[in-house]
Order: sequence, then structure tokens, then C-alpha cells
Amino acid sequence: MVGIVEADETFFTESCKGNQCLTHRKPRKRGRSSKRSKSERVPVLIVRDRSGTVADFVFSDIEKEEIHNALKPLMSNEVVLCSDGNSIYQTFAKAENIPHKRIIAIDKTFVVDKIFHIQNINSYISRLKSWMARFHGVATKYLTHYLG
Repeated sequence: MVGIVEADETFFTESCKGNQCLTHRKPRKRGRSSKRSKSERVPVLIVRDRSGTVADFVFSDIEKEEIHNALKPLMSNEVVLCSDGNSIYQTFAKAENIPHKRIIAIDKTFVVDKIFHIQNINSYISRLKSWMARFHGVATKYLTHYLG
């Protein structure tokens, strides 16, 4: 990836569709919300550059080492990393000596220097989630197929 690269994480509710027996939790009952707790969410890292090249990674848990290992092959010296306020990206950029622009929405700052923003990645995630909504939840074991 070259140029300006945007990175953000999103979460999908864990789904065990098709499994006949669950060992790590009780089965959900009908009529309840699937948005239960943070432990039942699957984190997905999405990296996108301005030309539209997308890379996505499904993790079991958000850990600094896993995210650094996923981002490292995608970055080069010619990129500028734009991300939200998550400190994982800041430590990665410092370790790899990559310029990093943090866009923190709490400060009401959505664009830095008139070109650095994360609106493309947020739009991509929004479109992805609306497309996934028509499936009424995807089995977690097949989530990578739907992302690709």
C-alpha cells in the first residue's frame, strides 16, 4: 500500500450458526438482542488506502502484537498512517518509523491538514455492515469469506 493508509477496527457479534453443541457459552434464545457483551464480539481490523486497496484481518482478541504483525507487511516508508485515537496504531507507527496522523472525534477534529482523515474507512465499514445485515448474522467461522 502506498500514499495515505487508513486503519480502523470494527466488531461483529459472534455467531455459532450451524453448531449443534456449544461449549463456551449457553445458546441464545429467540427474541433477545444479539448485542450481548464485549466478550461475544469478534474484532476485525480493516486497512484501506486511498486507491481502494483493502486488507482485513479477523482476530480472536485485540492484542498489540497481533495488530502489529498484521500491519507490518502492508506498510512501507512512503505511507502516512491515519487512524482513530487507539494507541495501538500510535505505538506501531513509532516502532516502524512511519508518519502517523491521529484523528480524534472527541476533539471535533475530523480532518487534519485538509487531507488526512478516516472518513473513507468509516464509510467502507458502514457499507460493509449494512451489506452484512441482510444475512442476519454470519457464522464466525465463515466471517473471513464474507470480508474477502
